[in-house]
Amino acid sequence: MESKAVNNNTNQIIFERLKKGEALTFDDPDFFQLTKGAERAIGILVNMNTSKTFSDIRNHLSDLVGYQVDQSTTVYTPFSCNYGKNIKLGKQVFINQNCQMLDLGGITIEDHVMLGPRVNLLSETHPVTATSREHLITRPIHIKENAWIGASATVLPGVTIGKNSVVAAGAVVNKDVPDNTVVGGVPASIIKSI
Repeated sequence: MESKAVNNNTNQIIFERLKKGEALTFDDPDFFQLTKGAERAIGILVNMNTSKTFSDIRNHLSDLVGYQVDQSTTVYTPFSCNYGKNIKLGKQVFINQNCQMLDLGGITIEDHVMLGPRVNLLSETHPVTATSREHLITRPIHIKENAWIGASATVLPGVTIGKNSVVAAGAVVNKDVPDNTVVGGVPASIIKSI
């Protein structure tokens, strides 16, 4: 009897593999699932971004993330993400206009967090090496309670923003921010403790 090579990952959907830190290539046999997930998100976002009330926005957002978003959370549209189901939102979260979340690696936003306009939360990246650049790599982002991310700031994969901390407008955050700290610049560095 001829034996066939077995893909050990056939029982795990690609989203679970990514969240576990597996690097995936565009020719992965399960890559089509990413396209389907993105199309689902696009369809919901079209409706969400044309909503006329915060209640409707919250309802579409709940559909996008897969659980009931707390009534105290406010999102100003337009809002953008590529999957949605890996976004975890606490209570009293405020997200301003044009926020972009690439959430395949997971994005956790705790209670009382504020995101300014045009904030980018990017839990996905690619290797710098040209020969492996088509690999997709994810690392979770965690924004702790009462943090404030200023306008046009970018938080890169694997970063945790500490409790009560502030990220200045336009900053690019590539490493963890301690609790009670203000960071700014490109790349972001500590400005002061609060």
